[in-house]
Order: sequence, then structure tokens, then C-alpha cells
Amino acid sequence: MGLQEDYLQAILSTVARQTFPAERLIELVAPTSRGGKQIAAYNLCDGAHTQSQIASAVGMDRSDLSKTIARWIEFGIIFRLNNGTDAKPLHLYPPPQVLAPRKKGKRDGK
Repeated sequence: MGLQEDYLQAILSTVARQTFPAERLIELVAPTSRGGKQIAAYNLCDGAHTQSQIASAVGMDRSDLSKTIARWIEFGIIFRLNNGTDAKPLHLYPPPQVLAPRKKGKRDGK
């Protein structure tokens, strides 16, 4: 990425954080506590990977990922770069890992 693209990405992320605070972004990306694959897929939507590459990397069905990305586009939290077969989704900003949903269960292996 060039310097101009870096600046544009920084501006987009700054504005997006005001529009979609991290807690709200995670609710949209992974509405259930079992949304680990969705968060991993969203984080890979950095404009450098195609949908097929993302699906393979996170172990998601390509059709399911396509539907998920379409939903994210409707929410306004993902954009497509290059319309066509090699379209690369771009997220607003990656959510902080501390806010990612955790599985409910026993603590400390007890």
C-alpha cells in the first residue's frame, strides 16, 4: 500500500470508530458467542484477500461466507474493492481482541 492509501485507510478507520464503536462492530460481525470464524473472516477482509482465500483460511464454506459478507455490506461495515471475480472485501477496522465473544463454560478447566 502506498502512503496515500495508508492515509485514506487511517481516515476511514477513525471515522468508522465513531460511527461503529468496537462493541457495536463485534455485535454486527458475530452476533452470537460462537462467532470466532466470523471475527477471523472479518479481520482477513483487509483488502488483500479474495473471498475464496478468506474462506479457505478460516475454514468456512464459501457460500456461507458470501452470505455473511453480503450482510456486512448491508450493515456498512465492509466494502468491496474491484467488482468482479477477484473482488477483495475491505473492513472498516479490525475489532480489538479483548472484546471478541468468548465461549461460555467452565473457568480454569474446572
